[in-house]
Amino acid sequence: MLRTALRNVLAHKARLFMTTLAVLLGVAFVAGTLVFTATISEAFQRSSEKGLDHVDLAIQPDEDSEAAEETPGGADNLGQDLLDRVAALPGAAHTTGSVSGFAALADKEGDLVGDGFATNGANYDAGPGGTDEDRRYPLAEGRAPERAGEIALDATTADRTGYRVGDTARVSVDGPVREETITGVFTTEDGNVAAGGTLVLFDTATAQELFTAPGEYTQITVEAEGGTTQEELREAAAPLVPEDAEAITGIQLAEDQAAGIEAATSGMRTALLAFAGIALFVGIFIIANTFTMLVAQRTKELALLRAVGASRRQVTRSVLIEALVVGTVAGLTGLAAGIGIAAGLRGLMSSIDVTIPAGPLVIAADAVIASLVVGVGVTMLAAYLPARRAAKIPPVAAMSSIHAPATTRSLLVRNSIGAVFAAGGTALVIAGTGAGDKGATMGLGATLLVIGVFVLTPLLSRPVIALARPLLRVFGVSGKLARLNAVRNPRRTAATASALMIGLTLITGMTVIADSMSKAIEKMASESLRSDYVVSMANFSPLSPEVEQTLAQQPEVTALSGLRLSPALFEGEEDTQVLTGVDGESIADLTRLDFSGGSFDDLNGTNAVVDTDTAEDFGWALGDSFTTTYEDGTTEELTVSGLYEGNEMINGVMMDAATLDPHMERVESVQVMLRVADGAGEAAKSHLEEVLGDNPAILVQDKEDISEDIAFVFTLLLNMLYGLLAMAVIVAVLGVINTLAMSVFERRQEIGMLRAIGLDRRATKRMVRLESIVIALFGGVLGVGLGVFFGWAVGQLISEYLTTYELVLPWGRMGIFLLLAGLVGVLAALWPARRAARLNMLDAIKAD
Repeated sequence: MLRTALRNVLAHKARLFMTTLAVLLGVAFVAGTLVFTATISEAFQRSSEKGLDHVDLAIQPDEDSEAAEETPGGADNLGQDLLDRVAALPGAAHTTGSVSGFAALADKEGDLVGDGFATNGANYDAGPGGTDEDRRYPLAEGRAPERAGEIALDATTADRTGYRVGDTARVSVDGPVREETITGVFTTEDGNVAAGGTLVLFDTATAQELFTAPGEYTQITVEAEGGTTQEELREAAAPLVPEDAEAITGIQLAEDQAAGIEAATSGMRTALLAFAGIALFVGIFIIANTFTMLVAQRTKELALLRAVGASRRQVTRSVLIEALVVGTVAGLTGLAAGIGIAAGLRGLMSSIDVTIPAGPLVIAADAVIASLVVGVGVTMLAAYLPARRAAKIPPVAAMSSIHAPATTRSLLVRNSIGAVFAAGGTALVIAGTGAGDKGATMGLGATLLVIGVFVLTPLLSRPVIALARPLLRVFGVSGKLARLNAVRNPRRTAATASALMIGLTLITGMTVIADSMSKAIEKMASESLRSDYVVSMANFSPLSPEVEQTLAQQPEVTALSGLRLSPALFEGEEDTQVLTGVDGESIADLTRLDFSGGSFDDLNGTNAVVDTDTAEDFGWALGDSFTTTYEDGTTEELTVSGLYEGNEMINGVMMDAATLDPHMERVESVQVMLRVADGAGEAAKSHLEEVLGDNPAILVQDKEDISEDIAFVFTLLLNMLYGLLAMAVIVAVLGVINTLAMSVFERRQEIGMLRAIGLDRRATKRMVRLESIVIALFGGVLGVGLGVFFGWAVGQLISEYLTTYELVLPWGRMGIFLLLAGLVGVLAALWPARRAARLNMLDAIKAD
């Protein structure tokens, strides 16, 4: 039986090729994902470990400490006195105080360099006398910055921008543009720089002025003397560490960074593996379909094996051995292809300026094992039922070579099971829209519904395909034969169409959700904002008060308010809340909010307006008072003077900035809203950008820009998902090709008869093409229909959090999806149609 199985694989290698290719693609996706994520994780981990070569102990603020949680402002920065005391510890050879924060660098054309949040600034620690070298940042050219107005750049940024020592660069930390002289270029193992970001170094005093406060650091690192262990150094420093800080050994710091890198890459790995799983799930239909057809075509052969003594178990094992061979080949070739994909992805990221630290491709054991397990497991799982069916062929079938078709009873059982699954799934999806379990009920329902529709697909195929009858009549005999062939074997048609259905379900559902979300954000911006412009930093870090002052001085600005955010504790609550400071006189002209009580008119002094959800959570009513503890530790009683309907853009407790500012550690705004005399326009926008120094780190956006910005994020995400789901669609195309090719082989005698009685080659090709298109469109219709339903259901969940959400059906794109399904049918039929047209009539008629 083993020899028989191997001979069958070789005898049907052409028919098994598409099956192998489908599994290969899914395995390649899995292997490529595992190799790629392992490679970048290892590269960043090595880079971060190298950057910690001189760190044996690190002291840093601990936001999770009890002391930090008891104060609204969180953990304090580290002081100069702590740095001096740590430097005097026995066993401390070298101590460094670090200061860091956001620093945007403009290139020579004025564009922002780096990747948003990775555009950082830090200090060059030259020691107490200003003569030491900072071991973190070895200088490659020039000297370290020594005073305000001087900076050093990392070598990678200097190379890609063309900056050299002595050049002047424009830098922005919190809004205003700073003209800085480049005094040096340094090398670094900083992971952000390795990922394509930038690092700008200031002298310590300037960095403290920009990012913390004079004499304050964000981290202190220590290098131990020879003979002193990291643990000994940590124990010696422990009595000096404040309650809201923590001391971590260099080893622990490296492990924490490695865990952070692992966490950062695990999300991407999970997402990519999910799409690989979808492609493999689609591949199951192809494999099952292929082996079902092979078994049907070998009815006589298998029955003869039974007649000469082969047991059912042996026949089942024979078919599974064929699947094992196919799965092993697909697994090994998929692994090789996956390694190539990982190398290609790494090169692609480098070509789009996403830098990855140097290092070899990491082909871990899990990638090899997963490739083989997935390849073999998926193939054998899909082939199991056809193998069982093969074993049930009675020996008497050898006499006629025709095995009994599915009985009415078996179809009734299948349809009953499918109806139960579909009905139960639909009920759970609808129930999930209000279940409040974060989509768990809906996810279970969606799974059951997809399974139910798949099981019912043979039943659905006849009425749905019948709808195409008027269109197929145009093609005469070819059209009629195509329709009849498409419904001749409903199970085969169902398996072929279901593969395409799954891909289009996901694509349509995601498109519906993305379009609806974009429309909701646009509606929210237009309904809640009266301001003509919103000014913010490119990475949404705080803006300096200088920006607000500059804008207020412009004669065309008629109303202006900064938006401050300050942590606070409310009486009786342990969790930190947020106070929003605004200009009490202007905010009513800049926002459009519905008040259920009170208004902005009395927003001054200790009065505050609160969104209704927050008021409900705390049990506040109009006129109530509550005690708040500001971030500087002082307490004050605030009075609720207004209740408004909040949204995702504006919510929480708002008070007059004049009352809040004295209690803030740094008076900064996350954004500034303003109105101009002549309304929004290109001229007004250009003028505002000009007065702010044409700063690439600052965004001046009108309501349309805000909507487009958010829509761009959804569009980018959607395009990425389209690209990933394309793998499932490609696998589905292979399934259609495979089914048609084997169907043509199965019907060669029939095709030969049709040719003999007058059906020419062109009509034969047309018949196969139309059959393919009908099957593909059948899958497309089911996929689009399910996608719209799932999009609606997920939207119901989103609408609980996004009040402006409403269902938007992208009719144009759904039409394109159906056209693409038809195109899939055309492309998939090219080879089978040509093969059918080229069959020799006499040989085909004589075929058994």
